[in-house]
Amino acid sequence: MSSTRPRTQRKRLYNATTQERHRLLGAHVDPSLASKSKLSLPRAMPVREGDVVRIMRGSFRGKEGKIVSVDSKKGTAVVEGITIEKVDEKKVPRPIHASNLMIIKMDDTDPWRRRKFEE
Repeated sequence: MSSTRPRTQRKRLYNATTQERHRLLGAHVDPSLASKSKLSLPRAMPVREGDVVRIMRGSFRGKEGKIVSVDSKKGTAVVEGITIEKVDEKKVPRPIHASNLMIIKMDDTDPWRRRKFEE
């Protein structure tokens, strides 16, 4: 973003279009995965349900799991097996921001993504 003012950045985030929100869901692609592609994959791609990711930042750093759901409004993803315990001892999934994830294995059920990887 061009502005460094927090309120301006928040305003742009809240007023973002669907396409901009999709772009904000980007996570780095594992270099070994990118090297398997005939063409070089982009450095970052939007995460999707079914992708296997590694958490790169935070208290769950180093853990891997499959993405269960993605919230494009907040820019977060829920990873399988990553939960926190609430005060009433109930386990709930912990949403993680997409920028803190690295895609290890992509879900190739989408023809566009498969074509992008195989070209």
